[in-house]
Amino acid sequence: MLIRPATTADVPAVLPMVAQICALHQAWDAAKYGFLPDPEQRYRGWLARQVSDRRSVFLVAEVAAQSGQLVLGGFLIATTEAEVPIYRIQEYGFIHDLWVEPAHRRSGIARQMVERAIEQFHQIGVQQIRLEVAADNDAARQLFRACGFRLSATEMLTELEHP
Repeated sequence: MLIRPATTADVPAVLPMVAQICALHQAWDAAKYGFLPDPEQRYRGWLARQVSDRRSVFLVAEVAAQSGQLVLGGFLIATTEAEVPIYRIQEYGFIHDLWVEPAHRRSGIARQMVERAIEQFHQIGVQQIRLEVAADNDAARQLFRACGFRLSATEMLTELEHP
């Protein structure tokens, strides 16, 4: 397994993983994750821009397929975001998505990508990293807790009916 920075050439292989994340999130909470059609295609340009953004972290995990050929087994995408100007922290890293293909889970790939993202944000001077975890995603909470994250807020949602 090799964790490395993503390239523009990796984007097409990441898009099916994005589709899987979106489908999973929508199944967990369609009100929060009510995507427009083909969300992975909407990611295409954004992901390509993150490849060259020195303040973003876009990692892929290469794993050996049964054929012995290296294929992408997961990815992580994170960006540096501006904070509202009333806080002492002016910017923070935000992990948007982390995915490991089911066949490669429980092999340390996710943890290695998170640790690498933490390291890269540290190198560019970011002092804080945030993320959201779906309410039903206990495995992700355990992973991020093991990587040093802690619960800091609970997001709540209500739906308003309109005629």
